[in-house]
Amino acid sequence: MKRLFDILRLALGVSWVLSTSGVLVVLLILLIPWRRRRISLCNGYGKFISPVVLRLARAKVRFEGREIIDANRPAIYVSNHTSMTDIFLGMWMCPYAGVGIAKREVGNVPFFGWAYRLSGHLLIDRGNRERAIESMQELADTVREYTLSIWMWPEGTRSKDGRLKSLKKGVGHLAIATGRPIVPVMVHGAHRNWKTRTVMDIRTSEVLVKVLPPMPTTAWSVETLEEHLKDLQAYMASALPEDQKPLPSEPGDIAV
Repeated sequence: MKRLFDILRLALGVSWVLSTSGVLVVLLILLIPWRRRRISLCNGYGKFISPVVLRLARAKVRFEGREIIDANRPAIYVSNHTSMTDIFLGMWMCPYAGVGIAKREVGNVPFFGWAYRLSGHLLIDRGNRERAIESMQELADTVREYTLSIWMWPEGTRSKDGRLKSLKKGVGHLAIATGRPIVPVMVHGAHRNWKTRTVMDIRTSEVLVKVLPPMPTTAWSVETLEEHLKDLQAYMASALPEDQKPLPSEPGDIAV
Protein backbone atom coordinates (compact mmCIF):
# COMPACT_ATOMS: atom_id res chain seq x y z
CA MET A 1 0.00 0.00 0.00
CA LYS A 2 2.84 2.39 0.85
CA ARG A 3 4.41 1.77 -2.56
CA LEU A 4 1.09 2.55 -4.24
CA PHE A 5 0.86 5.85 -2.38
CA ASP A 6 4.46 6.65 -3.33
CA ILE A 7 3.65 5.98 -6.98
CA LEU A 8 0.60 8.26 -6.80
CA ARG A 9 2.58 11.00 -5.09
CA LEU A 10 5.35 10.72 -7.66
CA ALA A 11 2.84 10.78 -10.52
CA LEU A 12 1.26 13.95 -9.11
CA GLY A 13 4.67 15.57 -8.71
CA VAL A 14 5.78 14.67 -12.25
CA SER A 15 2.47 15.90 -13.68
CA TRP A 16 2.84 19.16 -11.77
CA VAL A 17 6.39 19.73 -13.02
CA LEU A 18 5.69 18.75 -16.64
CA SER A 19 2.52 20.80 -16.99
CA THR A 20 4.04 23.94 -15.51
CA SER A 21 7.39 23.59 -17.29
CA GLY A 22 5.57 23.46 -20.63
CA VAL A 23 4.20 26.94 -19.93
CA LEU A 24 7.63 28.04 -18.75
CA VAL A 25 9.27 26.98 -22.01
CA VAL A 26 6.90 29.21 -23.99
CA LEU A 27 7.62 32.20 -21.74
CA LEU A 28 11.38 31.60 -21.97
CA ILE A 29 11.26 31.56 -25.76
CA LEU A 30 9.60 34.97 -25.66
CA LEU A 31 12.41 36.22 -23.39
CA ILE A 32 15.34 34.84 -25.41
CA PRO A 33 16.94 38.30 -25.95
CA TRP A 34 17.03 38.97 -22.18
CA ARG A 35 19.14 36.42 -20.31
CA ARG A 36 18.82 37.95 -16.86
CA ARG A 37 15.04 38.00 -17.14
CA ARG A 38 15.08 34.34 -18.17
CA ILE A 39 17.22 33.48 -15.15
CA SER A 40 14.87 35.36 -12.80
CA LEU A 41 11.80 33.76 -14.36
CA CYS A 42 13.22 30.27 -13.88
CA ASN A 43 14.13 31.02 -10.28
CA GLY A 44 10.59 32.24 -9.68
CA TYR A 45 9.33 29.02 -11.27
CA GLY A 46 11.50 27.01 -8.87
CA LYS A 47 10.00 28.82 -5.89
CA PHE A 48 6.53 28.10 -7.30
CA ILE A 49 6.81 24.35 -7.89
CA SER A 50 9.32 23.18 -5.27
CA PRO A 51 7.19 23.53 -2.08
CA VAL A 52 4.48 21.46 -3.76
CA VAL A 53 6.90 18.74 -4.89
CA LEU A 54 8.55 18.54 -1.46
CA ARG A 55 5.20 18.29 0.27
CA LEU A 56 4.27 15.42 -2.05
CA ALA A 57 7.64 13.85 -1.20
CA ARG A 58 6.67 14.04 2.50
CA ALA A 59 9.60 16.31 3.41
CA LYS A 60 8.88 18.39 6.51
CA VAL A 61 11.21 21.29 5.81
CA ARG A 62 12.47 23.70 8.46
CA PHE A 63 14.88 26.59 7.86
CA GLU A 64 17.52 28.26 10.02
CA GLY A 65 19.31 31.41 8.88
CA ARG A 66 17.32 31.75 5.68
CA GLU A 67 17.51 35.54 6.01
CA ILE A 68 21.23 35.29 5.17
CA ILE A 69 20.28 34.60 1.56
CA ASP A 70 20.15 38.09 0.09
CA ALA A 71 19.64 38.69 -3.61
CA ASN A 72 21.13 42.18 -3.24
CA ARG A 73 24.53 40.81 -2.19
CA PRO A 74 25.90 38.38 -4.81
CA ALA A 75 27.44 35.24 -3.33
CA ILE A 76 28.34 31.65 -4.13
CA TYR A 77 25.82 29.41 -2.36
CA VAL A 78 27.09 25.86 -1.82
CA SER A 79 25.03 22.96 -0.55
CA ASN A 80 25.63 19.32 0.31
CA HIS A 81 23.98 16.82 -2.01
CA THR A 82 22.46 13.53 -0.87
CA SER A 83 19.03 13.25 -2.45
CA MET A 84 16.51 14.41 -5.04
CA THR A 85 15.15 16.54 -2.20
CA ASP A 86 18.25 18.76 -2.43
CA ILE A 87 17.47 19.69 -6.04
CA PHE A 88 14.08 21.12 -5.16
CA LEU A 89 15.40 22.80 -2.02
CA GLY A 90 18.00 24.55 -4.19
CA MET A 91 15.34 25.66 -6.67
CA TRP A 92 13.21 26.94 -3.79
CA MET A 93 15.98 28.90 -2.06
CA CYS A 94 18.12 30.21 -4.93
CA PRO A 95 17.86 34.03 -5.17
CA TYR A 96 16.02 35.45 -8.17
CA ALA A 97 19.36 36.90 -9.30
CA GLY A 98 21.15 33.57 -9.02
CA VAL A 99 22.47 31.19 -11.66
CA GLY A 100 22.74 27.44 -11.19
CA ILE A 101 25.09 24.77 -12.50
CA ALA A 102 23.84 21.38 -13.70
CA LYS A 103 25.42 18.47 -15.53
CA ARG A 104 24.89 18.35 -19.28
CA GLU A 105 22.50 15.38 -19.10
CA VAL A 106 19.90 17.49 -17.26
CA GLY A 107 19.27 19.42 -20.47
CA ASN A 108 17.94 16.25 -22.16
CA VAL A 109 15.06 15.75 -19.71
CA PRO A 110 11.75 16.47 -21.55
CA PHE A 111 10.18 19.84 -20.70
CA PHE A 112 12.13 20.38 -17.47
CA GLY A 113 15.51 19.98 -19.17
CA TRP A 114 14.44 21.99 -22.19
CA ALA A 115 13.37 24.79 -19.88
CA TYR A 116 16.75 24.62 -18.17
CA ARG A 117 18.55 24.94 -21.52
CA LEU A 118 16.53 28.07 -22.28
CA SER A 119 16.84 29.50 -18.79
CA GLY A 120 20.25 31.11 -18.98
CA HIS A 121 21.61 28.81 -16.27
CA LEU A 122 24.71 26.78 -17.10
CA LEU A 123 25.18 23.16 -18.15
CA ILE A 124 28.66 21.63 -17.82
CA ASP A 125 30.20 18.49 -19.28
CA ARG A 126 31.71 16.77 -16.25
CA GLY A 127 33.15 14.02 -18.44
CA ASN A 128 35.36 16.51 -20.29
CA ARG A 129 37.84 18.17 -17.92
CA GLU A 130 38.96 20.89 -20.34
CA ARG A 131 35.40 21.78 -21.28
CA ALA A 132 34.39 21.81 -17.59
CA ILE A 133 37.14 24.34 -16.87
CA GLU A 134 35.99 26.48 -19.80
CA SER A 135 32.43 26.32 -18.49
CA MET A 136 33.58 27.57 -15.08
CA GLN A 137 35.27 30.54 -16.72
CA GLU A 138 32.13 31.18 -18.79
CA LEU A 139 30.07 31.12 -15.60
CA ALA A 140 32.45 33.56 -13.88
CA ASP A 141 32.13 35.94 -16.83
CA THR A 142 28.34 35.63 -16.77
CA VAL A 143 27.91 36.36 -13.06
CA ARG A 144 30.13 39.43 -13.31
CA GLU A 145 28.32 40.72 -16.39
CA TYR A 146 24.82 40.29 -14.92
CA THR A 147 25.67 40.77 -11.20
CA LEU A 148 24.47 37.30 -10.27
CA SER A 149 24.86 34.87 -7.41
CA ILE A 150 25.78 31.22 -8.00
CA TRP A 151 24.08 28.12 -6.57
CA MET A 152 26.00 24.84 -6.73
CA TRP A 153 26.66 21.44 -5.16
CA PRO A 154 30.49 21.43 -4.93
CA GLU A 155 30.84 17.70 -4.17
CA GLY A 156 30.05 17.03 -7.83
CA THR A 157 27.85 13.96 -7.22
CA ARG A 158 25.34 12.87 -4.60
CA SER A 159 26.62 11.24 -1.44
CA LYS A 160 25.42 7.64 -1.17
CA ASP A 161 25.41 7.56 2.64
CA GLY A 162 24.47 11.17 3.42
CA ARG A 163 27.99 12.12 4.52
CA LEU A 164 29.70 15.22 3.13
CA LYS A 165 32.18 14.33 0.40
CA SER A 166 35.35 16.17 -0.55
CA LEU A 167 34.89 19.28 -2.68
CA LYS A 168 35.84 19.73 -6.31
CA LYS A 169 38.14 22.55 -7.36
CA GLY A 170 35.47 24.25 -9.46
CA VAL A 171 33.99 26.12 -6.49
CA GLY A 172 37.44 27.48 -5.61
CA HIS A 173 38.14 28.64 -9.14
CA LEU A 174 34.78 30.41 -9.21
CA ALA A 175 35.50 32.12 -5.89
CA ILE A 176 38.89 33.33 -7.14
CA ALA A 177 37.49 34.48 -10.49
CA THR A 178 34.51 36.36 -9.02
CA GLY A 179 35.60 37.39 -5.52
CA ARG A 180 32.17 36.34 -4.26
CA PRO A 181 31.86 35.18 -0.62
CA ILE A 182 30.79 31.56 -0.12
CA VAL A 183 27.57 30.87 1.81
CA PRO A 184 27.14 27.21 2.84
CA VAL A 185 23.56 25.90 2.84
CA MET A 186 23.67 22.67 4.82
CA VAL A 187 20.82 20.17 4.50
CA HIS A 188 20.12 17.68 7.31
CA GLY A 189 18.15 14.48 6.72
CA ALA A 190 17.36 14.72 2.99
CA HIS A 191 19.02 11.34 2.37
CA ARG A 192 16.34 9.74 4.54
CA ASN A 193 13.51 11.46 2.66
CA TRP A 194 14.12 10.68 -1.02
CA LYS A 195 16.74 8.01 -1.61
CA THR A 196 19.63 8.65 -3.98
CA ARG A 197 19.42 5.62 -6.26
CA THR A 198 15.68 5.28 -6.75
CA VAL A 199 12.94 7.84 -7.17
CA MET A 200 10.42 5.42 -5.68
CA ASP A 201 11.87 5.25 -2.17
CA ILE A 202 10.17 8.21 -0.46
CA ARG A 203 9.80 8.44 3.33
CA THR A 204 8.29 11.00 5.66
CA SER A 205 11.28 12.88 7.08
CA GLU A 206 12.27 16.00 8.96
CA VAL A 207 14.59 18.07 6.77
CA LEU A 208 16.52 20.96 8.30
CA VAL A 209 18.14 23.56 6.03
CA LYS A 210 20.78 25.61 7.85
CA VAL A 211 22.29 28.68 6.11
CA LEU A 212 25.71 29.66 7.50
CA PRO A 213 27.31 33.13 7.59
CA PRO A 214 29.40 33.97 4.50
CA MET A 215 33.03 32.90 4.19
CA PRO A 216 35.14 35.67 2.55
CA THR A 217 37.20 34.58 -0.46
CA THR A 218 38.95 37.79 -1.53
CA ALA A 219 42.27 36.45 -0.22
CA TRP A 220 41.99 33.12 -2.03
CA SER A 221 44.57 32.26 -4.68
CA VAL A 222 45.31 29.36 -7.01
CA GLU A 223 48.52 28.61 -5.10
CA THR A 224 46.66 28.08 -1.81
CA LEU A 225 43.44 26.66 -3.28
CA GLU A 226 43.70 23.20 -1.71
CA GLU A 227 43.98 24.65 1.79
CA HIS A 228 41.02 26.95 1.19
CA LEU A 229 38.90 24.00 0.04
CA LYS A 230 39.82 22.01 3.15
CA ASP A 231 38.81 24.99 5.30
CA LEU A 232 35.53 25.30 3.42
CA GLN A 233 34.77 21.60 3.81
CA ALA A 234 35.50 21.81 7.55
CA TYR A 235 33.20 24.83 7.85
CA MET A 236 30.42 22.99 6.03
CA ALA A 237 30.93 19.82 8.07
CA SER A 238 30.73 21.77 11.34
CA ALA A 239 27.04 22.46 10.65
CA LEU A 240 26.10 18.83 9.95
CA PRO A 241 24.98 16.12 12.40
CA GLU A 242 27.51 13.39 13.24
CA ASP A 243 26.01 10.87 10.80
CA GLN A 244 26.53 13.30 7.91
CA LYS A 245 30.03 14.51 8.70
CA PRO A 246 32.81 13.18 6.43
CA LEU A 247 34.68 10.16 7.69
CA PRO A 248 38.30 10.73 8.80
CA SER A 249 39.47 8.32 6.11
CA GLU A 250 37.74 10.30 3.31
CA PRO A 251 40.41 10.85 0.60
CA GLY A 252 41.15 14.34 -0.64
CA ASP A 253 39.49 14.29 -4.04
CA ILE A 254 39.78 17.88 -5.16
CA ALA A 255 39.81 17.43 -8.91
CA VAL A 256 37.73 19.72 -11.10
